[in-house]
Amino acid sequence: MRIAYIESFNGRVRQECLNQHWFLSLADAQEQIDQWRLDYNENRPHSSLGNQTPVEFAKNSSLARQG
Repeated sequence: MRIAYIESFNGRVRQECLNQHWFLSLADAQEQIDQWRLDYNENRPHSSLGNQTPVEFAKNSSLARQG
């Protein structure tokens, strides 16, 4: 099952980030990809995580384990 998630993620990175930008340098590529990664992890809810962002899901999961 993990392979399906990885393939889905790779497709999303390519479609939403790599195919959308013309990188001018390695530093530019790192900056653009980092911006996309932050948005993906901190701002966008994921249906597979109960419509939470990955950051919210991780926080809620750690709180559940503690309590």
